[in-house]
Amino acid sequence: MRLKDPDQKYQCTHNALYSCYYHIVFCTKYRRAVLSDQMQEDFKALVKSKEKTYGFELIEVETMSDHVHLLLSVNPQYAVNAVIAKIKSFTAHELRKKYPELKSRLPSLWTRSKFVSSAGYVTLEILKTYVQNQKGV
Repeated sequence: MRLKDPDQKYQCTHNALYSCYYHIVFCTKYRRAVLSDQMQEDFKALVKSKEKTYGFELIEVETMSDHVHLLLSVNPQYAVNAVIAKIKSFTAHELRKKYPELKSRLPSLWTRSKFVSSAGYVTLEILKTYVQNQKGV
């Protein structure tokens, strides 16, 4: 599901210009395939509903029966780890409330672990060269 144009390279707040993109993956507890198609759609809507509250923009999201992928732009004022924890907590609470069968199948919906990788428009090598050449400018 494509949500936002990533060609808009920078976000702006009253005191920061930033480009902080993260690819995030997390799984259901024990990697059980418990997320039905409807639960997956509900998950996407729940995450989208918390963008402003949790300080991120949802660029892309895809779900499978046992894990989810998120591409987020996260305001640097917020720790990405805290944003992920809030998303996991909120979605687990809401999905388990709407689908009581999840409570009986799993002690908790999500594992405590996650995968996080930063993403950007330039490579690390380009940034390294840029920083090294600043004194000569």
